[in-house]
Amino acid sequence: MSRKWIAILAALVGLTLYLGVVLWLGDHVQRLHWALQIPFFVAAGIGWAFPIRRLMFWAAGK
Repeated sequence: MSRKWIAILAALVGLTLYLGVVLWLGDHVQRLHWALQIPFFVAAGIGWAFPIRRLMFWAAGK
């Protein structure tokens, strides 16, 4: 199996797990004050990009 296919599978599995955790935590965060919700959703919205970036560079062989 090539790096590309391993990266695709890892991204699909990883993002699905990440989404599940963020949605589960988001349900709990919704009950908090809006000032506590904003940092959570900003971090959750940006947090997935860093592992995916590394995965894409690895898949490209760089």
